[in-house]
Amino acid sequence: MNVRIGVSVGPELPPPRLGQVAAWIEEIGVDELWLAEDCFFAGGVAAAAAALAATERATVGLGILPAVARNAAFTAMELAALAEMYPGRVVAGLGHGMADWMRQIGASPRSPLTALGEHLGAVRDLLAGRVVTVEGGYVRLDQVRLDHPPAVVPPVLAGVRGPKSLGVAGERADGVVLAWPAAPSYVRHARALVGEAWAAAGRSGSPVIVANSPISVDADPAVARARLRPKVATELAMPSSRAHLEPLGLGEEVSRLLEKCGSPEEFAQRLPDEWIDRLTIVGTSTECAARIDELREAGADAVVLALPAPLPDHQSALLIRAVLSLVR
Repeated sequence: MNVRIGVSVGPELPPPRLGQVAAWIEEIGVDELWLAEDCFFAGGVAAAAAALAATERATVGLGILPAVARNAAFTAMELAALAEMYPGRVVAGLGHGMADWMRQIGASPRSPLTALGEHLGAVRDLLAGRVVTVEGGYVRLDQVRLDHPPAVVPPVLAGVRGPKSLGVAGERADGVVLAWPAAPSYVRHARALVGEAWAAAGRSGSPVIVANSPISVDADPAVARARLRPKVATELAMPSSRAHLEPLGLGEEVSRLLEKCGSPEEFAQRLPDEWIDRLTIVGTSTECAARIDELREAGADAVVLALPAPLPDHQSALLIRAVLSLVR
């Protein structure tokens, strides 16, 4: 199986523990460590620097930085510094950011698609060592060039969900970071839309596709599902999940079940096992390895796993190693 395996670390992790957890994840044998930048936790760039300093081999991905929260030139400066210090080990993710949070910090754009496209283009050009002049609606740069462009240019991926945003990614990014639920059908759908925009823009090569998914491993699949049931229920109740459910034909079914349930707890209890199986990586180690292979076949270049247990956890390490032994 030719797919990179990563582990994601939630922003709730206290910053002093980042180095310890990053070293633990690398020791397990995974290829990539992914960090989120959510309001108002630790800054993503600082967290990535701590994780890179504590590891020797693993790639560290920023998934994702809200594009409009920073000036594009300063985003490029930060990423370039990381890439120069840790060449070949940095992947950047830029996205819209959560709309409520962007309004809260006074950075909500009138056109999120335009804003993201302008930031992606400017950051990639600056990292490539180009002189950038642009007078856009959200990015305005006058003859800006990095004094220390990285020798190994890090890929800049777009953390997006919907069809229009996936199109922007195909035009302006090096690929996409797909939030979950990233079922195989959604990965195929996203890869097709990104690929169409990529080809229409006359770009060579191919986009990178990173798929995120919760994982729960247990000899008893029912126990594994039970760990993920509340998480799946919370995610499916969010409007943003519709973009992921439509390619699976589950959008209307989820809406109908939500209408029937009087509480989040009831919704979680009534979730069909089949939905959890389709939307996550769950079951025995053999079943989990098979689900990862399905994502690879759907077009994922990397699969990033979110563990249900607190990190670090000895049992989780054993289970992830068991999955990795079957994947590789």
